[in-house]
Amino acid sequence: MLTFCPTGPATSVEDVPLSPSSATACAVIAASAPARVRDTLAAQPDGAVAVVHRGSQAVYVEVQGHCLGVVAATATAVPCALQVAGDVVPRAARAEIRGGVLHLDDVALRIGRIRDVRVPRLPGVPADGPAPLSHAEVAALVGVGDGLTPYGDDVLCGWLGAHRAAGIATPDVDHAVRALAHRTTLLSATLLDCAVRGEVLAEFAAWLRSLGTAREPAAAATLASIGHTSGLGLLRGARRALTALGIRAEVAA
Repeated sequence: MLTFCPTGPATSVEDVPLSPSSATACAVIAASAPARVRDTLAAQPDGAVAVVHRGSQAVYVEVQGHCLGVVAATATAVPCALQVAGDVVPRAARAEIRGGVLHLDDVALRIGRIRDVRVPRLPGVPADGPAPLSHAEVAALVGVGDGLTPYGDDVLCGWLGAHRAAGIATPDVDHAVRALAHRTTLLSATLLDCAVRGEVLAEFAAWLRSLGTAREPAAAATLASIGHTSGLGLLRGARRALTALGIRAEVAA
């Protein structure tokens, strides 16, 4: 479960001259983002988008039925978000897209560095098929829990991310997750879609890379510390999948 703090003032904003493509913009902030977020914004027509969640460290908007975020450097960098420097994000009484650039009020968020959110591949996976997970089990998890990312969804994201890392397709579970996505929050549904695509948190990727090494306990503890229960849910789902696939993972976080 992820939660956010009350809205606070934005900092680290650089004043720049106005350009024809951003006639009302008074400032620009550099941001990093996954390639798919960049491409999604670039494909959108100019116009307003709805702000669905706002806080001092994270703002989320709706773009064509999906949630795109703007998060501070101190916040969890979910794989559907732009990330900016500093510990706060701009205020967001309104949001719009102009020329493929997301604006929060009159602050333009220009994407420079691309963040790689692809799950790392795990070598030597013994299994050649997915771990068992029935439609009924998926239905018992989607949307179950509190906050913007319910715990049940986090478990599913971990399960899916582990399978993408193992290079094993899960078409039945993918279909069930997408069919039931309306039962959860927009942000969590978007993160489930990211997991189906093999897009994950950096902390989750780091934990997968650490499996079987001396770094594993520390990486697991870092992942477990995310949100109130999000990291724990990711670990639970991933460990369930990895165990069924014949891959050992430490149980203690």
